[in-house]
Amino acid sequence: MASKYSNMTIRAYRRDNGRVGVRNHVVILPVDDISNAACEAVANNIKGTLALPHAYGRLQFGEDLDLHFRTMIGTGANPNVAAVVVIGIEPGWTKRIVDGIAATGKPVAGFSIEQNGDLKTIMDASRTAKEFVHYATELQREECSISDLWVSTKCGESDTTTGLGSCPTVGNMYDKLLPEGIYGCFGETSEITGAEHIAKARAINPEVGERWYAMWKAYQTSVIEQFKTNDLSESQPTRGNIEGGLTTIEEKALGNLEKIGRTSKYIDILEPAEAPRSGKGLYFMDSSSAAAECVTLMAAGGFVIHTFPTGQGNVVGNPIVPVIKITANPRTVRTMGEHVDVDVSGILRREMTIDEAGDALIDMIVRTANGRNTAAEALGHREFVMTKLYRSA
Repeated sequence: MASKYSNMTIRAYRRDNGRVGVRNHVVILPVDDISNAACEAVANNIKGTLALPHAYGRLQFGEDLDLHFRTMIGTGANPNVAAVVVIGIEPGWTKRIVDGIAATGKPVAGFSIEQNGDLKTIMDASRTAKEFVHYATELQREECSISDLWVSTKCGESDTTTGLGSCPTVGNMYDKLLPEGIYGCFGETSEITGAEHIAKARAINPEVGERWYAMWKAYQTSVIEQFKTNDLSESQPTRGNIEGGLTTIEEKALGNLEKIGRTSKYIDILEPAEAPRSGKGLYFMDSSSAAAECVTLMAAGGFVIHTFPTGQGNVVGNPIVPVIKITANPRTVRTMGEHVDVDVSGILRREMTIDEAGDALIDMIVRTANGRNTAAEALGHREFVMTKLYRSA
């Protein structure tokens, strides 16, 4: 029997590979840190483009280098991006990223600075970027099913209201929309500590649960147990979490897991910035709890809208993915209201049910997909933070 969500539609950009994007960016993507200046110069020359400067990309190796390429290619491949200009210091790594993005069918071109210099590279890349802007601005939104959406989530600056209100709101949304065929994603590996038995049990089957637990345990062994002092001191919970009433990581973890609702089960686990390959459903991505890093990784995994429950108030955004802020904290609504997209503080006053809050979030997801700028977008928050695993060689 069809639900009231089955016939929901959005107006979005259908890409050549069939994916649906809710934004239409022309990105100027630096392969490495020393190409940032050239990319920013191109973006300054050509209006309607967006440079994504970052700090890494030289002398990385092994798994760290693989993650770098996965993040770069995934960012350019995200359906919210219409076309990409890639600039690197040398041609080999530049071509590797160009080829990865080109597999989506979207326009992409690469330029290398070695033996050309900044000025020639900027001039040549600017000409191509201008053509890409013409291409992108002629693309039209079309009617698409809500089932075409990929929606990720993480929480930030959590407090007692997060686990009681804003996280259950996201969970209610997933319980309603995952059965309609959307892709979902949650993560924050360290923040599951203390609720790992519950997370393991929410897998679609025991095999996936065991793989999830092995991933979580590996992080505990290689990072937490080696470097902790008495707990995850000054990290989990953060000082903001403690000020908001969360005294232990276990309390925080239980609130965090409210984001996957009551009936949803995750069907697979993902490496950082990895795209899902097991079909429609909910995924867990092995990711940092640092807000900008986590959203960057999920965007690189292909997710086009991010839902962000917060208690104390977190201002993070992303350059290519709209970040929808949800809070149940009336003080945050009062003092940081310009950052809030969905106010569910009525839950704590018993003026709103979780079911009503979930519907309010779904309405905001549809409006955002149709083109409404989120608070983070309107305020200019474009945090793009790469995850690095090793020291550079």
